[in-house]
Parts: sequence; C-alpha cells; structure tokens
Amino acid sequence: MSAGTRHHRSELQAIARRAMRERGLEPDFSPAVLTETGAISGPAEERDSAIRDLRHLPWASIDNDDSRDLDQLSVAAPAGGDAVTILVAVADVDAVVRKGSAIDGHAQMNTTSVYTAAEVFPMLPEKLSTDLTSLGEGEERLALVVATTIGPDGAVTDGDVYRARVVNHAKLAYDAVAAWLAGRAPVPPRVAAVPGLDAQLRLQDRVAQAMKELRHHRGALSLATLEPRAVFDGDVLTDLLPDEQNRARELIEDFMITANSVTAKFLEARGFPALRRVLRSPERWERIVALAVDLGERLPPAPDARALEAFLEAQRRADPGRFPDLSLSVVKLLGSGEYVLDPPGGTADGHFGLAVRDYTHSTAPNRRFPDLITQRLLKAALTGGPAPYSDAELAALARHCTEAEDNAAKVERQVRKSAAALFLASRIGERFDAIVTGAGVKGTWVRVLRPHVEGKVVRGVEGLDVGDRVRVELVRTDVERGFIDFARAA
Repeated sequence: MSAGTRHHRSELQAIARRAMRERGLEPDFSPAVLTETGAISGPAEERDSAIRDLRHLPWASIDNDDSRDLDQLSVAAPAGGDAVTILVAVADVDAVVRKGSAIDGHAQMNTTSVYTAAEVFPMLPEKLSTDLTSLGEGEERLALVVATTIGPDGAVTDGDVYRARVVNHAKLAYDAVAAWLAGRAPVPPRVAAVPGLDAQLRLQDRVAQAMKELRHHRGALSLATLEPRAVFDGDVLTDLLPDEQNRARELIEDFMITANSVTAKFLEARGFPALRRVLRSPERWERIVALAVDLGERLPPAPDARALEAFLEAQRRADPGRFPDLSLSVVKLLGSGEYVLDPPGGTADGHFGLAVRDYTHSTAPNRRFPDLITQRLLKAALTGGPAPYSDAELAALARHCTEAEDNAAKVERQVRKSAAALFLASRIGERFDAIVTGAGVKGTWVRVLRPHVEGKVVRGVEGLDVGDRVRVELVRTDVERGFIDFARAA
C-alpha cells in the first residue's frame, strides 16, 4: 500500500499488530479473558471498616484530553504551619482483577498498555481500564491513597498509605490546566464548576513547584525530549507534532514520583519485598562528559547527578531551542531503567535520573503490571497478611517486566518510525538539520529537527557521535519496516 492512499491508520494498525507479536506481546484478548470480563457486572464494592470514606474531598484527575483509563486523583490539605499534605488516590485495580485470573494472566504477559501512533493496545480490557477500574468523573471507586506531608521547602516530612473510597469531581486536561496556571487562559470550565477547586489546584501547583525545585537541587535531571505524536484527520495522517512538557504535566509528575518513593519506603518499613524501578549510573558517562566539553563546560570524571543537572539547567537557559536535542542525547547515554527485586532488608540501587534511592512503580495499575504487583503487596502489608508473591517469583517478574516493557517501547518506537516514514515519503531529496542520537556497531542515527523524526545515516557516518549536529539528505523511506534513510550532506 503506497503512502498516497487514504488508509494510513489501518496500515499503521497492521504494522503495530505484527510488531507486537514479533516482540512476544499479544494485541488481542483471549476468549477466556473476554468471558471473565463479561461476567464482571460492576465496580468493586467492599464495606471493610478500615476503608476510609474520602468521597467528600475535592478530588480531580489531570491527564491527556482523550484519556479514559484514569489511574490517579490528587487533593491537597493544610497540615499545620506551612506544611501541606498531598493525597494521591490510585485506582484499586486489584479489587476487580484477581491474581491468577485470565485477565491477570494477559496483564502479566504484556505487562503494559502499548500506545502506538494508530491504536492503543490496553493491558486490561477497556470495560475495566476505562470504566470499572478507572477513576472516572462522578464515579465512586475504591482506591489506595498515598498521603505525603510536604514542608514549605518541598521536603517530605511524613508518609502513609491506606485504603479509601473516593469520587473524581472533575476530569481535567493537562494543556487547559497548564495554560490557566501560567496565566495564558481563563479558568477551565470543569474547574470553575467545582467550588474551591481553583484554589485547590493553585495550592497543589505551589507545593509541586517547591518539590520540583528541591528534587533538581538534589540532582534530579532536567530533561525535555520531544516525542512526535501522529495527528490524523479521520484515518489520514496529516502531521507529526511533539508533546511538550507543561506545568500541569510537571505537577502530576512530581506527585507521582513522591508517591512512588513513599510507597517503596512503606513496604520497606513493614518488612515486605518490593519491585523497585532503578536506573543505574550512566553507561556512557565519558560521552556525556565529552558533550559538555563540546559546549564549553566540564563535568567530573565519575558519574555525578548534581553536576549533570547543573550543566543541563545552564544549557536550558543558554539555548532553550536546542535543549530538547541535548536532552535526547543524554537520555540515550544514560541507559535504560529496569525492575529489580528488593527483598526485606535489601539495598537496591536508586534511580539516577530522579535522584532518589527509594522508588517503585505504583501509581498506574490500569496501565502497568508492576504497579498492580505493588498494589497487591501494599494491601497485604496493610492487613498484616503474607506477601502475595515469593521473592523468587518477584525476581522472575522483575526480569520479565523489564523485557516486556522494553519490547513495548520498541513497538511504539517502530510504529512512530513507520508513521514518520509515511509522512516523509513524498519528500525524498530534501535536506534537513539533524542531531546524532545513536552511534555504535549497529549504525548511526539522527533526529531531524523539523519535523521531529529519527532515521539512520547510511552514507557519511565517519566521525559522527551522539550529540553531533549534522546536515542530512533524505534518500529513502520504507513504511512497512519503519525505515528512514539519510545521507550526510556536504
């Protein structure tokens, strides 16, 4: 099928399904999963006296405009003096998806929802993830609440986890909330419709800004990569636009990082194992040092998160237009995160990029299987019951989740490249400014600056390394394989 047809979405869907199967992921739910899902008639209902009733609090979700698989809500409450308690409610998916069920088996196999340019392949059936286990607006749901007390300097002073009943009083979108918080747009209608929600969100934003400043002071990395998002008019691909960070996204990001850290510490304090998410010291620190030298800066010879963050922040201020390109180079050089077992009394590595020692994934159980595992561990810790997984099982799951999540990322990347090849198919011979994003025995890759697409340099790679800027000419595209080939231009 040529790039000139008007069935771009279906072409990309077919590529996505094939890529998933090639990577050991299943795009469709089995008959057993569908049968189990059909027998679920409503959301979970439990009347345990330990479950707190927090439905009256002004909970709200902030997510993408079109998201329906809502995993978290947040609310802030004064905690005495200048301290504030941030409550993050996480959907109690385990209350519906039982361990060992067919639904759980599919989730364990894929381990994550796969978000491709043409289609989302959810980890859980949409009847659950976008309805019965989603924290949808106006719906009463069970949740695990992570309560974190934050001092005026952004530091965590206390943390707790408990079960509760909650109601989402407003489904909000990142872009609209961010524009309002920044003073570029009026208050979103859903915010105005809930009494006191505007002040509530401004309080959350103030706390998040303090938390963010402290995290970066401690060495959390300021990175701003631009991933292209396919834009369709019906089924026709019309553009590739980057999703950019904004204040509302950062607010949720800061709350989720803190909730994940509190969760890890909660399990550790109760003598429970955990599935930690770690990012070890950079695999190619020496190349990061070389990038800094090329920009007139110096980094220490050994990996140092605070020094790297200071360098990144200086570069963001000096050249904001090029900062996403530098960010992408650093991300490539940092290496990949992974899941590891942290047994009771263990000393798992921390997360270099976030500058935290204690970190797990717990806030997206509709979308990630490690979060569902963590939820089950938390519920066992709360009741004093045995851990639902042995250490050996958790170690095996950590390896599997790391591999499957990497495969899902490769599928998403492959479909993005196919969409980019489709978009560029009519522009053979054009020249573009680019930055080198990968260089090794498997080849050299560059990212074009406008539009934001990535491809392989097939001629003229001599002397190129990650972070170099180069002029390239488009010589070939292959939509089916997601290939975009460039030659170094004179």
